[in-house]
Amino acid sequence: MAIAGALLVAGCATTPRQALTPMQAVFAAANAAPHATSGVFEFKVRATGRDGDRLYLNSEADYRDQRNLSIAILPDAQGELEQRYGPLAKGLIGRTISVRGAARRVRINFTDGGAPTGKYYYQTHVVVGTPSQIEVLPTR
Repeated sequence: MAIAGALLVAGCATTPRQALTPMQAVFAAANAAPHATSGVFEFKVRATGRDGDRLYLNSEADYRDQRNLSIAILPDAQGELEQRYGPLAKGLIGRTISVRGAARRVRINFTDGGAPTGKYYYQTHVVVGTPSQIEVLPTR
């Protein structure tokens, strides 16, 4: 009986965690702030955008929405992902992605003429530095 109980506990310890929704990721990152929370995050891409050399995949149409989870893809990962999935900025809208990484709450400062206004809001980001962190799931 003790062996069966130990095997059951060991089996539970190796069972992969279920993917987090964007809302779960936002709450977990807020609770962990200023640290990140690691996991697998899954959602349908509703919008994309660029800021400098980073490409963002967003769970909401408006990236400023407090429920939004943004996946920030660094330049080193973009080329291989585009070879695998086609143009990321347009080709992934409406597709469901699974991302392994760490969700972190990021402070976004409002500026006026390049100077901070003292007003800000938070976004939740997962930074992707390697292509293996992202998988585009089959259409259901």
